[in-house]
Amino acid sequence: MNTVLTLWDNRRVVTAAPLITIDDVRAAAQRLAERVYRTPVISSQPFDDTSGYRVFFKCESLQRAGSFKIRGALNKLLSLTSAERARGVVAYSSGNHAQGVALAAQMIGTTAIICMPTDAPKLKVEATRGYGAEVVFYDRLKDDRAAVARRLVEATGRVLVPPYDDPAIMAGQGTAALELFEQVPSLDALVTPVGGGGLMAGCSTVARSLSPGIAIIGVEADTANDTYLSLQKGERVTIPPPPTIADGIRPQSPGELTFPILRENLAGVALVSDAEIVAAVRFLALRTRVVVEPTGAVGAAAVLTRKLAVPAGARIGVVLSGGNVDRDLLLQILQGT
Repeated sequence: MNTVLTLWDNRRVVTAAPLITIDDVRAAAQRLAERVYRTPVISSQPFDDTSGYRVFFKCESLQRAGSFKIRGALNKLLSLTSAERARGVVAYSSGNHAQGVALAAQMIGTTAIICMPTDAPKLKVEATRGYGAEVVFYDRLKDDRAAVARRLVEATGRVLVPPYDDPAIMAGQGTAALELFEQVPSLDALVTPVGGGGLMAGCSTVARSLSPGIAIIGVEADTANDTYLSLQKGERVTIPPPPTIADGIRPQSPGELTFPILRENLAGVALVSDAEIVAAVRFLALRTRVVVEPTGAVGAAAVLTRKLAVPAGARIGVVLSGGNVDRDLLLQILQGT
C-alpha cells in the first residue's frame, strides 16, 4: 500500500480540560534533568538532497537505554510515592519500554517485572534483564499483554507502568520535543512514529503549544495502521496482530488516553511499507552515519518517500525514536539481504 498522508482537520475535537499540558511536560523535564541525556539534533546533506526537505533529526536512538522510552518511564517512577516504589513495578512491552522501565527501576532503587512477547528481539530481552528486571513471556498471538500484566499486579501488589496510556508517561515522552524546539526553534513540521501514541501525544502537545501552525504528522507501518484507521473512523479501531519489521509500533489499537490527543493535534498519519522502512534504516546508517532500529526509522522513511503534505524545502523535525536494532537484522539490512 502506497498511502499518502490523509488530513483530519474536520475531525478535530476541542477538549475543555486537556489530559496533559506543556506545563506537565516542563515539570517532567525538571524531574528528568541530569538523569537522561539531552540528545543531539543532527542534519544530513545527503538526506536533504534526496528528500527535498531540510530535516533535523532528534536522535533518541542515542538516549539512555537506546530510546525515548526512558523519559516517560523515569518520569512515571519519579512520580510514585515512596510506598509505591517499595512495592516495585510491572510493565509490558516488546522491548524499548521494557528497557526504559527496567533502567528507571534500577535508577530509583526498586524492582521491575516486565511482560515481553515470546518473539521480542533477543537484544531487547537481554538488555532488559541486564538492567536487573525479571522477564515474563507471553504469546503475542494468543495472550492479551495488558491482562497478563494486570494479573501480575493483582498477585504481587506492584504498580503498573503502562507503555503509553498514562499522563506521566506522555509528559515524559514530550520532553524530547521540548528539547527539539529549544535546539531548532523554527520548524514547519514535526514527524514521529505512532505506536500506542505516547510519544506523539507528548510531542504534539509541546508542538501545538509552542508552534500552533506547525504540521504534526504521525507515521505507521502500512500493516500496523490502527491509528490511521481510527482517525478515519473518528473512534478507536482494533486491528489483528500486525506483521511488520517495526516491532515498536505493533499495538493493535491507539491508547484510550492518547487517541483523543492525537485526534486533536495531528494533521494526519502517513503509512510506509516495510521495504521503505528498511531502505530508511540503510540510508541513515550508510549516508547519515546514524544506527536506528526499524521503528525509529519510520519517520525518516515517510520523509524520504515524500508522503508528507508539506511543501518542498520545508523544515522538518523527525524523531529517531530508538536505536536498539538486533545485530543480525542490521547486517541483513546493510547487506540488502
